[in-house]
Amino acid sequence: MSVGTSSAPGARDVSRPPAPRSGDLAELGIDPDDLPDGLVVADEHGHVICFNAAAERITAVSAPEALGQRLEKALPLEDLEGRRWWQLTDPYGGLAIRVRQPERNLLLPGGREVLVSVRYVRTEPTGPVRRVVVSLRDTEARRRTERSHAELIATVAHELRSPLTSVKGFTATLLAKWERFTDDQKRLMLETVDADADRVTRLIAELLDISRIDSGRLEVRRQPVDIGAAVGRHIQAYVAAGQPADRFLLRLEQPLPDLWADPDKIDQVLSNLLENAVRHGEGTVTIDVTPTASPREGEDAGTSVTVSDEGSGIPEESMNRVFTRFWRGSKRGGTGLGLYIVKGIVEAHGGTITVGRAAGGGAEFRFTLPVAAPAYLA
Repeated sequence: MSVGTSSAPGARDVSRPPAPRSGDLAELGIDPDDLPDGLVVADEHGHVICFNAAAERITAVSAPEALGQRLEKALPLEDLEGRRWWQLTDPYGGLAIRVRQPERNLLLPGGREVLVSVRYVRTEPTGPVRRVVVSLRDTEARRRTERSHAELIATVAHELRSPLTSVKGFTATLLAKWERFTDDQKRLMLETVDADADRVTRLIAELLDISRIDSGRLEVRRQPVDIGAAVGRHIQAYVAAGQPADRFLLRLEQPLPDLWADPDKIDQVLSNLLENAVRHGEGTVTIDVTPTASPREGEDAGTSVTVSDEGSGIPEESMNRVFTRFWRGSKRGGTGLGLYIVKGIVEAHGGTITVGRAAGGGAEFRFTLPVAAPAYLA
């Protein structure tokens, strides 16, 4: 089987007789069954001479059934309008200068959608087709991504509508009837507008964070971080906002290694985990900061932060979905994006994060960061 022409540079001679199923790929140490995409190859007469394992999985047709069959029978593809694709494209009798068919969505029997691209292999530029090499890809992963993006857009649009409606309503009312309101009424309306504007800003920041995480472009600006002091600041903010001081227990195990991280992003992680514990948990919120082994190879030291509460915890069946988009532990609001962002930030630092059940029965989140000190301090 001469499929080396599409894989090995310079291998243009396809006039040799068909080799066994593994063909030229075997000479490169590659088995077609090891390829992640479906591979179907037909010879100069249109008979299938290669049908790899991925093609079997995608088409639900076994290789013994397909091998030796006519290409259009082994792979009866139709376009989205129900037309037979091989008759439309006519690979063996079509234009002599055509060398490929670009990737497109086609349908298998039963209506299953696949991504198909085709390469026509010729001995010379305008000579007869000696091989038709077909690549098949399952569309399920792409569909999941598209559904996720659609859900993200719908969620953000829904979350934005409420504060923007409020902002528009209050500002329009103030502009139209300014003289009719007392100073206290004006202040209340403006405070509401200010709070809703902050909410919109947070939503946009979350959307940007998700975009950077998904594209691998989340920047980490490392500098020395006092993780104990950072936790203390968040606790003080909650106490100042009305939470009882005895609801929080901070335990620092000394000495802690010097931590180099992005302070703003670590604040974002701490804020999200503490907010979850306060809003969705009950009883005492315990924060343990301890030295630990680094989660990254080549480094000895790391720092772990564990946030736990005494609430009802997270059901076992939900544990594996906690860090996915749109997961909500309760119906108490939120976009369900916070923990997804937390995981992305921790992993961007080279760290790890886990969720489990606390000793008191509530939820327990634990993230571990490598020290990540710059080389000149080593």
